[in-house]
Amino acid sequence: MTRFSWFNATALTLGFAFLYLPMIILVVYSFNASQLVTVWAGFSTRWYGEVLRNEEFLNAAWVTLKVAVISSSIATVLGTMAAYVLVRAGRFSGRTLFSGMIYAPLVMPEVITGLSLLLLFIGIGLDRGVLTIVLAHTTFSMCYVSVVVSSRLISFDQSLEEAALDLGCSPFEAFRLVTLPIIAPAVISGWLLAFTLSLDDLVIASFTTGPSATTLPIKIFSAVRLGVSPEINALSTIMIAIVTVGVITASLVTKQAAVRQARDEQLAERPL
Repeated sequence: MTRFSWFNATALTLGFAFLYLPMIILVVYSFNASQLVTVWAGFSTRWYGEVLRNEEFLNAAWVTLKVAVISSSIATVLGTMAAYVLVRAGRFSGRTLFSGMIYAPLVMPEVITGLSLLLLFIGIGLDRGVLTIVLAHTTFSMCYVSVVVSSRLISFDQSLEEAALDLGCSPFEAFRLVTLPIIAPAVISGWLLAFTLSLDDLVIASFTTGPSATTLPIKIFSAVRLGVSPEINALSTIMIAIVTVGVITASLVTKQAAVRQARDEQLAERPL
C-alpha cells in the first residue's frame, strides 16, 4: 500500500490550490459591494441583480444555449453515423481520406478552422449569425462525438446484431432496437462533450458570429478587455454554480446506476 507522506499531501494541496483558489477568490469578490473588484467594501448581492437585469448578457446567454443545443444534436447524429461507417463498413475506397477529414479538427488549430469557415461563408454569401455559428460548432465538435462512439462500437459484440437479423429484423431495426440502446451511454457522452465544447468556444465563434448573434464567451471577453467588473464576477459565479450542480448530479446518477447494476448482478448470481 502506498504511504500518504507529507510530500504527497503538499503536492495535492498545491495542485488543488492552483486549480481552485482563483475560482474561490472570484466567488468571494462576486459578493463585494464595491465597484472595484480588488477592494473589499462589504457583503452585497447587488451585482447578481445587475446581471439578471442586463439584457445584453441575457441575450448572449440565450444565443449560446440555443447554438449549443442545436449544434451538439446535429454533431451527435453526424458523428454517430461517421463512427458507424468507420467501424462497421470495413475497407472501402476513400476510407483513409474520410477518416482523416473526420479527425482533422482534433489537431487543427482553432484559428485556422475559424478563418477557413469565415472565408467559406463569405464565399457562398451566407450572412453571419446564429446559423453560421451552429454550422461552425457542428463542424469541429462532430469529430469528438465520432471518437467517443467509435471506441464503444469497437468493443460492441456484433453477434447481438446478427441475432436480431436472424430473427427477422431489418438492418435499420437491428440498429435501432439493439445497437443504439447499447451504445446510448457513448452517444449521450458525445452529446454532452459537444455541448460543453460549444458553450466554451470563443475563437471559432469570434470568426463566424455576426452583429445579430453574440455568444456569452464573446460578450464576456469583450467586457473583460475594458476591465473586470463585479458583474463579470457574478456571472462567472453563476456559471460555476451551474457546472457544479451538473457535475454533482451526474456523479450521483452514475453512482446510483452502478449500485443498481451491482445489485442486479448479485441477484442474478443467486441460485434459484
